[in-house]
Amino acid sequence: MKPLLNYIGGSFVPADSDTTLENLNPATNEVMTTIPRSSSTDVNKATVAAINAEGAWKATTLEERILWLDRIADALEAKAEQIAQLETMDTGKPISLSRRVDAARSVSNFRFFANFAREQEPMEFEAHGAINYVHRSPVGCVGLITPWNLPLYLLTWKVAPALLMGNTIVAKPSEMTPMTANLLAETLDELNFPAGVFNLVHGLGPEVGQAIVEHPNIKAISFTGGTATGRIVAATAAPMFKKLSLELGGKNATILLDDAPVDDIVDDLVRASFTNSGQVCLCGSRVLIPHSMYDEVSAKFVEGVERLKIGNPLDDDTQMGAVISLAHLEKVESYIKLGIQEGGILLTGGTKEHASVSGVHPDGAFLRPTVLGGLPHTARTATEEIFGPVVTLHAYKNEDEAIMMANCTDYGLAGSVWTADIQRGRAFAERLETGIVWVNTWLNRDLRTPFGGVKQSGVGREGGTWSMGFFSEMTNVCVKQP
Repeated sequence: MKPLLNYIGGSFVPADSDTTLENLNPATNEVMTTIPRSSSTDVNKATVAAINAEGAWKATTLEERILWLDRIADALEAKAEQIAQLETMDTGKPISLSRRVDAARSVSNFRFFANFAREQEPMEFEAHGAINYVHRSPVGCVGLITPWNLPLYLLTWKVAPALLMGNTIVAKPSEMTPMTANLLAETLDELNFPAGVFNLVHGLGPEVGQAIVEHPNIKAISFTGGTATGRIVAATAAPMFKKLSLELGGKNATILLDDAPVDDIVDDLVRASFTNSGQVCLCGSRVLIPHSMYDEVSAKFVEGVERLKIGNPLDDDTQMGAVISLAHLEKVESYIKLGIQEGGILLTGGTKEHASVSGVHPDGAFLRPTVLGGLPHTARTATEEIFGPVVTLHAYKNEDEAIMMANCTDYGLAGSVWTADIQRGRAFAERLETGIVWVNTWLNRDLRTPFGGVKQSGVGREGGTWSMGFFSEMTNVCVKQP
């Protein structure tokens, strides 16, 4: 494949240093292409281009920007299979998942915000002989920094509302998954999208991401990624009084209540645990089970996990592909070893050394889905984010203990509750310290609702009015009536 380039001011350009980074396929560990190893110099060029484009883009009407979102959605939809293929090569996830989730959601993000904006009513409030008109203005140039697990899905989740509200953009995708961000830039270029409104700078986090966060003319930062990096982003941006949205890590609990219909939900529990090899911030990596049901549930859960077909990510029938890299595989394996050292019992899977995957590239970053039982709920393996195909099972005595166990980590992003009584499930869910809870379902998303976490899982919310609010500044105009 041809080398990828930055997209700055409507042109594809190399890094100012003319240096590059290799982009590897995690399923084969082979080099697919290269990306620019950019620096603060390139970020500054992109920011200057964005600022130069601000006036004209801000002057467009909301209706014009809505039409642009529609055009972008149409163009991406025509490239859906290309998006899926590139995403699978970049991430190692199954092609079926890339088609069903990544490609589809990348299109629907633009469609959703276009339609959502059309449905909004003017914000007007009458009181004390006056009418208050709430007016939205763009923030200005915004920085968007996105991760490797859902590359175009999460980039478009930010790009769509940022454009809708009239902002210009400097975006940085993960250096490990750059190809669909490049495809988005190519698509905008083909559509003759106004030059400089969207700029893409490739490179490493400490060299490009940090430069975006530090730049004095970038007024807001929307970051999705790990909690450790989020701390650095917050420490840099907060003293500069930038608007800040952080969607960070999770250690989510999947909780069965004692009336849960086990046979009916086993496949759902497995999907909630191991979708994208567990590399989704919303995956349930801890399964909490009533003590009286533990043996039954653990046996059926393990059977369900062992039914997963691991294989070449480009095969249509593969259900689980590679993890993102060999380095990440080593990290995940270190947690499996730690879990055993902490007293955990290996119920299925294990390190690549002891549970290798047959029929895949020998140099690929493949790992069997792993389940550990017998760990204390306070163990490091049960409380620290692994972000891979490792799940721990825990028995609890009563609902109060289940709540305590679910809430005991530093994270609070998501969770799910499974029960035959939906009212009971809703009441239980409201006691969890987390941003989103599903009852008898998982990853069931209404894009109008607030998305984000509490504690070390993030700051702020995305989705619907929350995204529109983040990417705009609101002015209240109070007009005394005659």
